[in-house]
Amino acid sequence: MTKKNASKTDKAKKVPRDKGRVALAADRFRGRWSATLRWILRKLFYGAVFFAVASVLLVTLFRFANPYLTYYFVSERMRLGEVSRQWVPIADFSPYMARSVVAAEDAQFCNHHGFDLQAIKSALKDKKRRRGGSTLSQQVAKNVFLWQGRTWVRKGLEVWFTVLIEAIWPKQRIIEVYLNIAEFDEGVFGAASAGQSYFQMPPNKLTALQAARLAMVLPNPKKRSASAPSKRLRRRTKQIIAGAATINLDGRADCFQ
Repeated sequence: MTKKNASKTDKAKKVPRDKGRVALAADRFRGRWSATLRWILRKLFYGAVFFAVASVLLVTLFRFANPYLTYYFVSERMRLGEVSRQWVPIADFSPYMARSVVAAEDAQFCNHHGFDLQAIKSALKDKKRRRGGSTLSQQVAKNVFLWQGRTWVRKGLEVWFTVLIEAIWPKQRIIEVYLNIAEFDEGVFGAASAGQSYFQMPPNKLTALQAARLAMVLPNPKKRSASAPSKRLRRRTKQIIAGAATINLDGRADCFQ
């Protein structure tokens, strides 16, 4: 065999041998990627299960224990240096207080399971964004378990915690927690502290007008004053008084009274 023919034979043998090495390397890469992907999916699954179980346990705990330290409360205390809040059971509030807050923020509270679809549709149609579609349950979920913001991640978590709250807490507990964690003035958390701050009145003595004034500052407590409302806010106060009386008469306050 000539050198020329031998060279051709060696090349013929080398080509399929190189192709085999490439195929083997590709198979190894696919195997490693498949193993890595399975590992990632397994970790994500375990993480999701852990989060679901932990959040259910946390929501169950706060059905009975009061969530004193929330993200927003702590951040405001760090920013202002001092804040006020007095935790009061719902039974120790004037009945006007809960009715006024529901009338102002979520009149269909007793008729939905955490989400008011009609209010959401109205909010989406409101191009000037003068109204929101969040229910009291959603606000409690955000203020107790989450942080302030408008990201899709936070909104998704808000939906999850709202579902849990509605499934685990009675309606009265939702209102009780809201009355004690909502901000009614800068650094003033809870309707009890707000009643003392604005009117020097204990929570069980709040009148229909005072309760409506407190509910009127929501959801902009830093820009509204319950003790010195503008003409527009006085009209809003009258609407809340009328709304509170209406839901008391038509049964939309029965779930928390």
